[in-house]
Amino acid sequence: MTEKYKSPVSSLAAATRTKILATIGPATDDYEKVVAMIKNGVDGFRMNFSHGSYEERQRQIKWIRKASKELHVHVAIVQDIQGPKIRLGDFEGFIELTRGQELQLGYGVEHKLGGPIPVQYDLSKKVKRGDRLFMYDGKIKSVVTSVRDKMVSVRLENNGIITKRRGINLPDTDFTGDIITKKDREDLVFGSEQDIDWVAMSFVQTPDDIKELRRLLGNLKSDAKIITKVETKLAIDNLEGIVEASDGIIIARGDLAVETLPESVPVLQRKIIGLCLKHEKLSIVATQMMSSMMEEPEPTRAEVSDVATAVIVGADAVMLSDETATGRYPIESVAMMQRIILYTQNNSNVRAQFTDPHEYNVTEAIASVIIELALKVNATAIVAETQSGKTAQSISGWRPSLPILVVTPEARIAQQLALLYGSVCFVRPPHTHAATRLTDWLLEQKILKKGNKIVTASGKYSSVGGTDTIKVRVLE
Repeated sequence: MTEKYKSPVSSLAAATRTKILATIGPATDDYEKVVAMIKNGVDGFRMNFSHGSYEERQRQIKWIRKASKELHVHVAIVQDIQGPKIRLGDFEGFIELTRGQELQLGYGVEHKLGGPIPVQYDLSKKVKRGDRLFMYDGKIKSVVTSVRDKMVSVRLENNGIITKRRGINLPDTDFTGDIITKKDREDLVFGSEQDIDWVAMSFVQTPDDIKELRRLLGNLKSDAKIITKVETKLAIDNLEGIVEASDGIIIARGDLAVETLPESVPVLQRKIIGLCLKHEKLSIVATQMMSSMMEEPEPTRAEVSDVATAVIVGADAVMLSDETATGRYPIESVAMMQRIILYTQNNSNVRAQFTDPHEYNVTEAIASVIIELALKVNATAIVAETQSGKTAQSISGWRPSLPILVVTPEARIAQQLALLYGSVCFVRPPHTHAATRLTDWLLEQKILKKGNKIVTASGKYSSVGGTDTIKVRVLE
């Protein structure tokens, strides 16, 4: 191997198994901040397409790729499309509300004192009488009492206040077939022309929503994979089908707590991670993981426990939102999250917790054998040769305590797998002995040592498909 290669990690012990996905925003809209976040543990960047211009996104993508090249790491870029903008519209100040009050919500209206409250989505086309309607992150609860053209009336169930542009949740309302907006389609065209690895889809309710996005991406010749944000009650009702149709899941706990019950979210989080393990899909835990660090240099003890719990139950990644987009301590938030992950993985056992027994397919069975073999021979690492990423995903699905050294000829696959549990990715030209060449090089770099045992998994015979060759190698 030539000297042009450098390892993404200085030692295997320094590699986090659970990955960090950070949102880029005004607080981190700077090349040096991007470099600092990667150095402190970021494995992927989320771009929230509810905000910002295409010019800003192009600049940030160039920064991320430049920084990842300079630091010799592979980093995922996630395009988070907005979906239907179901929010209150613009009005001055705040509006005080009283329990029992009848309130009108109007699409395309300007607010006047005592008149209808403007909304940014024509609710009259979707809601029906009796539907629950929550405003301001669930703080204001109401029930729809009447619906007419562009106007919805609700009866308030508690006192409180609302301010402009606050979100609206409708747990009883079916938005199927209407969640990819004109703006989303334009954003998808832009993303297909950029170096985007994943597309995160908001407001999904059924597997058909995902199939429609996949069709659109196919028409655009995009090889981006799909992450579904589970944040609605209907998504929970259709959960397993949604997991199967997706490439990954973001557990969007903020809206989920409003749409379901707050006390149900921890249980749902574990259920979703279990389903992702069962179907070999990426799982990402999101929302308020370290939100106190928006203003404070240290997280609360509850937040530390929250991140550690996500690691213990086997999430592929944990996500920072406002903490790195608009917070005062974005780099410190990343560094602290990495510290929590490393301490937890080194001091607690992570076990794959499947939601229910199921019949394992050939790929899953082979992956379980690879891990069992690696443990029995006291291996230092597992090396997975892959062109599609499937071999690495199958092994990762069993949540091994060993690092998975992924070697692939495709940069896109390495970038997508940057968020995969336990993975350390290397891009190398296709070769019949790619795994051997990689471990020889890691031995030269003193990342592996003489006497280390390595289990390699590869597909040598194209007629068989998938992983068909497993070897144990002792480094000399």
